[in-house]
Amino acid sequence: MKRPLRLAIVDDYAVVVAGVAAFLADEHIDVVETGAGQPVLSDVDIVLYDTFGQVPGSGIDLKDFVRESDAKVVLYSWNLEPALIQQALDEGASGYLSKVMTGAEIVGALERVMAGEVVVITGDHETSVGGDGDWPGKAFGLSSREAEMIALITQGLTNKEVAARAFLSVNSVKTYIRSAYRKMQVTSRSQAVLWGVENGFRPDSLRTIDPSLLRGPAAL
Repeated sequence: MKRPLRLAIVDDYAVVVAGVAAFLADEHIDVVETGAGQPVLSDVDIVLYDTFGQVPGSGIDLKDFVRESDAKVVLYSWNLEPALIQQALDEGASGYLSKVMTGAEIVGALERVMAGEVVVITGDHETSVGGDGDWPGKAFGLSSREAEMIALITQGLTNKEVAARAFLSVNSVKTYIRSAYRKMQVTSRSQAVLWGVENGFRPDSLRTIDPSLLRGPAAL
């Protein structure tokens, strides 16, 4: 019987990381490490990098993992814009997977990555759908896409910068933000940022490592 894949799950938001880990808990996989805002320390096969709320140049970047880890890096995202996918592959990612995939489909794709393939599975181009996993604001009714808009403005991005990061038009960004405001019961950007800070939209750092799955000492 082949051994389970050894996986690290990373995003700047601990709730997002925990949601992905829970989603994959019943699959043939060892989640050795979960981390927010920090590089991977453990000996793993694949780093599954969730793109939720990521701002290039702050927190953890894809390039950090490609440069510092021997593990293969796979992005996991609702955002399936071809330009964003190509950018990730150009920066060294070994795969790009849609969040509409089931746990079994994800594991199958990761096994293909381990066999040497570059795997891109986009699944569904609707990036505002709900689904498994977790994200800040989900309990308040925010969709994953609305939550990501709030995460980005909480980090200080303008609508134009959010649009460029998310590969959306500025009008689409405004639509998502207005919808989020109604659910958050706020009426201004300053109120939204304050609400975001108070409700888990500030990037944080939380690491968990399963000592029973470590093959050797963590590399500092």
